[in-house]
Amino acid sequence: MMRAAIPTLDEIRAGGKPAVARALSLIEIAHGSLDLARLLDACAADPRGDVLGLTGPPGVGKSTLTNALISGARRGGRTVGVVAVDPSSRFTGGALLGDRTRLRTDPDDQGVFVRSMAARDRLGGLSDHAVAAIVLMRAVYDLVVVESVGIGQSEGDIAFVADTVLLCIQPGSGDSLQFMKAGVMELPDIVCVTKADMGEPARRAMADVAGALTLADHEPGAWIAPVVLVSATSGAGLDDLAAAVAGHRDHLAEAGRLDRRRAAQARHWVEDAIRVRFGARGLAAVDVAAALRSAEGPFGAIVRLDADLEARLSPSS
Repeated sequence: MMRAAIPTLDEIRAGGKPAVARALSLIEIAHGSLDLARLLDACAADPRGDVLGLTGPPGVGKSTLTNALISGARRGGRTVGVVAVDPSSRFTGGALLGDRTRLRTDPDDQGVFVRSMAARDRLGGLSDHAVAAIVLMRAVYDLVVVESVGIGQSEGDIAFVADTVLLCIQPGSGDSLQFMKAGVMELPDIVCVTKADMGEPARRAMADVAGALTLADHEPGAWIAPVVLVSATSGAGLDDLAAAVAGHRDHLAEAGRLDRRRAAQARHWVEDAIRVRFGARGLAAVDVAAALRSAEGPFGAIVRLDADLEARLSPSS
């Protein structure tokens, strides 16, 4: 069978939406190949955009908010890539909902690209294919919005791809209490209370969340997550949300915080990939730090460690 040709990052950037679509398809077709790993490492080494991760329970309004974020970014002249992570079909493994049912975008707008991806068997909602897609889109677009599957207490994966984690909470749902129990309040960089048009219940939820956040321990100089009240349908609070996201971006730009965050994420991708395939014993048998130093990037390190463990565990070895 003929091997799929892997484009360069420059070719993808120059080729517009069709080139991005083909490259994302290759993530599944050529998964595990060294050529694909080289492309993904080139993307990881040359990020063009910020990654904003949206998480929260189903029905909180993440898709409506994503639509508003896309519109705001486009008005500001920024290109946008969206990875909408959907629940998986038990039968096909594919995404159940699909991006077209939730996100409204102009198909003729070359500055917006939306890809729906299945959560597969990951409780946190991000498969290895989704991580690769986010890294690729981060190298092409000015802003990448990742909308997680949103299952309540298993939202940790989003922190391993996003520069800024936005937790959405709905008024009158008791979400703040549930998230405190689950330890999720440690994850967000910004908390967004949706459906501000509900009035007093929304303001009460905002106060509850702000109170919950005060219980967390903060080191001196640490970022303290602001709580923003938003109505994506009316537009109320969207300027405040944009200011909060910009403030966190400025915070990350200081003292190398963004570089450290992304380096820690890359290491996690390698560790997670090895643990998923070979378990904790397999991960303990390799030196991830050394693999990252010797490889061109995290995806090349995964391919090399995978081959090394496969050879060691082979019955003929």
